[in-house]
Parts: sequence; structure tokens; C-alpha cells
Amino acid sequence: MTAVPDRTEAAEYYFTYIDQVPEGDICGLLDAQGNEVLDLLLGISEQKSLHRYAPGKWSIRDVVNHLNDTERLFVFRAFWFARGFESPLPSFDQTVAVSAARADDRSWRSLAEEFRAVRAATLAFFRSLPAEAWARRGTASDNPFTVRALAYLAVGHVTHHTKILRERYLLSETLC
Repeated sequence: MTAVPDRTEAAEYYFTYIDQVPEGDICGLLDAQGNEVLDLLLGISEQKSLHRYAPGKWSIRDVVNHLNDTERLFVFRAFWFARGFESPLPSFDQTVAVSAARADDRSWRSLAEEFRAVRAATLAFFRSLPAEAWARRGTASDNPFTVRALAYLAVGHVTHHTKILRERYLLSETLC
């Protein structure tokens, strides 16, 4: 599925992420991005992964855990709608999720490997969809979504956060 979602396929807020996705086959973009991000993550040391760019901000581990959690959420929503379930899905509070995850207590390698596994599952799911499933719609967090918009959100959300990682956490600093 290569068509970019139109403004009816998600609430306007989500186009903050969708608009960051380049043109191209969405599964190809998911695959390429997964490899690129994994290379970035594996270049960060265990010690550096605990870095916070300011007091009260997430650590790099928290950010990657958030990427993993949120991608799972987008794919679950896509699964729900693609399979024809009509009941609306609840909201997701990232603050609650990050706090409960305690990412700083995990090894950096485990979070990077989890990203690899989550992205592989995301790709497997989206590659398995029949053509008609991409346009199916549903409601989550009181907002409309199509399955296609959720695939684009998976890419756009990671793009957004990796820009933040590069600009606020890693810029002009060594990764060791």
C-alpha cells in the first residue's frame, strides 16, 4: 500500500507524524527504517543509554521503550480494525506506560533487541494484509483511524523520536 493517508484517515494531530513519512511502499519504508534505527541504537553504549538531556526528561532507554510500546499499540489497533472489529479502543497514556515499564532497570541491549522484534512483527502483520483491509476504519482514543494511517503512524512516530534522539541526546556527543 503506497498511497499516503488523506486527512479523513486520522485525526489532524496524528499528521504530525504521518507527514514525516516519505513517499514509497509503506512496508519497504518500515523495513528500511527498522534497519537504520537499529544501527543507531546499537551504536549507543550501555552507559550513554541512561542519558537524559535535561532533568525530568526521559532517558534514551525510556524513549526506545516508548517506541516499542507505541508501535505495539498502533499495530494492535490496525489488527483490530483490519479484522473487522467495530468496538472502539481506549486511549493510551504514554506517561503511565513509561513509568510502569522501568526501562532504566533493563539492559540497553534488551531494549534494542526488543525494537528489532517489534518491528519484525509489525512488518509481518502489514505484509499479510489483504488489499481491502488497508482502508478499514475504526475508532481509538475517540479518534478515527484507517489501517493504512496506523501503518504510516508506525513509521512517522519512530521518525519523530529518532530526530529527537539525534538532536537532543546524541548531537555533538560521543556515543561511548
